[in-house]
Amino acid sequence: MNTIISSRVARRALAAAVAVLTGGWLAAGAAIPASAAPSAATAAAVAPSTTGGPFGSNVYVFTPSMSQASIQSTLDSIASQQVSNQFGAQRYAVLFEPGTYGSSTAPLIFQVGYYTTVAGLGLTPGDVTINGEINVSNQCFGTNNCTALDNFWRSLSNLTINVTTGNDCQESTEFWAVSQAAPLRRVQVNGNLFLFDYCSNPGFSSGGFIADSKFTGGSVINGSQQQWVTRNSDLDGWSNSVWNQVFSGDPGAPAQSFGVTSGVQFTTLGTSPVTEEEPFLYTDSQGNFNVFVPAVKRDSSGPAWASGTEAGTSIPLSRFFVASPGTSGAAMTAAMARGLNLILTPGVYDLNQPIVVPHPDTVVLGLGMATLVPQHGNAAMIVVSNSGVKLSGLMIDAGPANSPVLLSVGTPGPGNASNPDLIQDVFFRIGGAATTPVSATVSLLDNASNSIIDNVWAWRADHGNDVGWTSNKGDTGVVVTGNNVTAYGLFVEHYQRTEVIWSGQGGTDIFFQNELPYDPPTQADWMASPTQDGYPAFLVTKNVRSFQGYGMGSYVVFIQTTATLFDQEAFEAPKTPGVQFHDLLGVWIQGSGGDNSIINGVGGPVTSTNPGKVEPVDLISYP
Repeated sequence: MNTIISSRVARRALAAAVAVLTGGWLAAGAAIPASAAPSAATAAAVAPSTTGGPFGSNVYVFTPSMSQASIQSTLDSIASQQVSNQFGAQRYAVLFEPGTYGSSTAPLIFQVGYYTTVAGLGLTPGDVTINGEINVSNQCFGTNNCTALDNFWRSLSNLTINVTTGNDCQESTEFWAVSQAAPLRRVQVNGNLFLFDYCSNPGFSSGGFIADSKFTGGSVINGSQQQWVTRNSDLDGWSNSVWNQVFSGDPGAPAQSFGVTSGVQFTTLGTSPVTEEEPFLYTDSQGNFNVFVPAVKRDSSGPAWASGTEAGTSIPLSRFFVASPGTSGAAMTAAMARGLNLILTPGVYDLNQPIVVPHPDTVVLGLGMATLVPQHGNAAMIVVSNSGVKLSGLMIDAGPANSPVLLSVGTPGPGNASNPDLIQDVFFRIGGAATTPVSATVSLLDNASNSIIDNVWAWRADHGNDVGWTSNKGDTGVVVTGNNVTAYGLFVEHYQRTEVIWSGQGGTDIFFQNELPYDPPTQADWMASPTQDGYPAFLVTKNVRSFQGYGMGSYVVFIQTTATLFDQEAFEAPKTPGVQFHDLLGVWIQGSGGDNSIINGVGGPVTSTNPGKVEPVDLISYP
């Protein structure tokens, strides 16, 4: 979420309100940082890896036979560079070959910083065991000035953590105190998992995403997390809600209870309508690298690997083109035209032309938050097929010339329901990192019918380098034209016009998180029409006759403007029986004005007329 509160009074009011909503997990009265945009890290560069094999020097592959002291030293070196390196260019992937690391008496404990992905290389999470902790903690800017609100762009997957004794504060707990673009996938945690950091105050956090995971011998403690979506995971317990907690296909999840009891905001679906888990690297018994592509599942519950076997297909590394940041878009396109799949190793890729994915059943896998930046107004990537293309683990930044679209997936027309296109852990950013103005009209255009969107954050930056209404320009984060598209974990923030436009039939969105733009200079600069104030955060267009939305929230944070701004409605949709919303909410956080209604003139208002009361305004169903 990135809510950076500038007024001392407002910061203290928000701290007190969230402390109440979290049931006492937070200390009230602490300040949110006036600026949560740390400068690039100044630590010495991490020594080049000698174990990255075919993936290059920024990929670290550890084996159980290596000395733990050496592993610990390398991990600490990466973390010291990356924990505050919010807008740096360094990228890392950390991979563990099957085996056990650390012990109860000598645990392996390390931090995961920006642009760092950590994964096991087994076929199941149980093949790699970490006795210790893999943590993300608050960033601190002074006494009582610590937060996880900007802990983005990192991931953890495909291993087991036996949580052992940590430091004096964090005793036998695993911390994953993150906000957007920091997924947990395919993990088993034996012990407590804290989604916020209680060791320093106020400890606000605004995530997040869990999928295909299992939690035993403890609980998931949500704490200060304003919103979270958990999909196809086995839960031993879940502590509390704040504004919006959504569960889909999760045994052990809290029962459905949204907006009925004060402070309880759980949206719970017993099964997930259609899923396909993210492809992942693994090593076979001969030590060869492969990529496993899980199969499609329907009306599913719990982790795909829970039975010990998992349907899917293995692809040897020989069927992949392994790219590095110096590889051109043309070379990557040519490799896929020859029938190869694509792995992008960690780094920043400046693209003079788009990467084109021409064939069905192509896997495109990014390591270490590989980042694509179009340089001449081109798209970063164009996917042609509507069948079986798998995209995961990528960041896409807007470049110096306006791109009409950053990522285009599919072609208008029929899609393949049995073999859908996947867009998983793909994160978009307009501004923040670049030192000159950047822009893109639309970040993600999904034309592929039957496709699955699974954890996307589209962010027009509200802090960082060269940020402002006329500096980092972006109209819309996500446009969906394909029919029967299913989305889980859709995070879209700060775009200057309608932030999501959904015009395909038969769509489903399970969880939506949004903040309206912080910075319209005047109401006149932010008008959908001469008679409509503002833009809806989520628009289902007038042609649509069937759509289902669950657990969807939009927040008002008019913080970088002196204007009084009103939004006619946070959500807009045709008034027809087949278009249905369940568990909608709005939250006013700061600024003058707000949402006059939640959807189509119904619900709300969510405005500054009730200052100091930062809590959700709910609409349980519409129509």
